[in-house]
Amino acid sequence: MSYIAVIGAGSWGTALACLLQDKGYDVSLWALEKDVADEINTKNTNSAYFHDVVLPSGLRATCSIEDAVRKARYVLNVVPTQFTRSVFKEAARHLGRDAVIISASKGIEQGSLVTVTGILRDVTGRQAAALSGPSFAKEVIRKLPTAVTLAIEDIESGLLLQEIFNTNYFRVYTHSDVLGVELGGALKNVIAIASGISDGLGLGHSARAALITRGLFEIARLGRAMGADSKTFSGLSGLGDLVLTCTGPLSRNYSVGVSLGKGMKLQDILASTKSVAEGVATALSAYELAQKKDVELPIVAQVYQVLYQGKDPETAVLSLMNRSLKSEF
Repeated sequence: MSYIAVIGAGSWGTALACLLQDKGYDVSLWALEKDVADEINTKNTNSAYFHDVVLPSGLRATCSIEDAVRKARYVLNVVPTQFTRSVFKEAARHLGRDAVIISASKGIEQGSLVTVTGILRDVTGRQAAALSGPSFAKEVIRKLPTAVTLAIEDIESGLLLQEIFNTNYFRVYTHSDVLGVELGGALKNVIAIASGISDGLGLGHSARAALITRGLFEIARLGRAMGADSKTFSGLSGLGDLVLTCTGPLSRNYSVGVSLGKGMKLQDILASTKSVAEGVATALSAYELAQKKDVELPIVAQVYQVLYQGKDPETAVLSLMNRSLKSEF
């Protein structure tokens, strides 16, 4: 049995650790907080994220990054994007020579403007795979049917990883466009905030459908400018993840948008939850990437202005609707 280290004991990391443990792998789950690790080890629960779920009895947690990764054949990163670099600077010192890294985090790092596999490559010197797609942790941990994409440049390694993660409720497809898969997973969070704002303002289903459709267009536009494959964005890590995140009440980014639309302040929204809404940080990175690549992303720009410049959400909607008229394609 392969030893697998899951780095990050939030909702998604815990759900994936449970999936792998249930498959018979020897899993170590790294948690930043000692109380989280202690609860997992003594009570088989992670109540901060799952109130009524009993975790597999064999799952063990640790706060030592060295203990988590030093024997690991596979290392799964589920750390929020903006903290991945600092965590893996420490982890890199203890990685085995043949350790394979997979990332299930979705975002674009502020400052560097690179995706998570780019961060991991910078820190560890290794290529990493990306696991992404329409998946809510609370549904996966309940073993509800889910389909995702695993992107990796090495096809043979991809087929092996596909087998490791695939179950009768968690279907894994392979893909070679790592950048496209990551951009779809990161940018959909920004569009989900816009969708939530629309619903928070009570603008109706037609407005939300327009945001999803034009949001996908913006994601693909930036993706193409960065060298990604256009068809990637019509797949699970593009359209699939976008639809889920823009419509599902379990989406943290959508929920942030709803609260903004209802008049709450961003700092109060973020302070009220332990979960990280990746779209807030990614909105700044996406806005700066658009400027750097000279790509027009109107929805992303308005979300950025609402989050970082204090623009009124209703005014942001009017700015989108009153743009100059043009052809759809």
